[in-house]
Amino acid sequence: MDEEYPDQDTEQDLDAERAVAIGPPTGDARVDAAVAGLSRLNGTPAEDHVAILEEAHGRLRDILGELAEDQGHPEDPKGRP
Repeated sequence: MDEEYPDQDTEQDLDAERAVAIGPPTGDARVDAAVAGLSRLNGTPAEDHVAILEEAHGRLRDILGELAEDQGHPEDPKGRP
């Protein structure tokens, strides 16, 4: 193998594989802010990921609950919309 051109299969950019993809804006600033919080996963130790994911999940559940209430559909006793 030529040293100038290493085999790309063995020379992987692991940082690119671990990057968090953030989707396009949703049109709801609250949802966009909750999803943007996932960008904190980059550079954060793996043991902190659960807390970050739970925070985003909780914010999204709260938003769904508010939307359900606005449309006249109160949440059930178990907290599901």
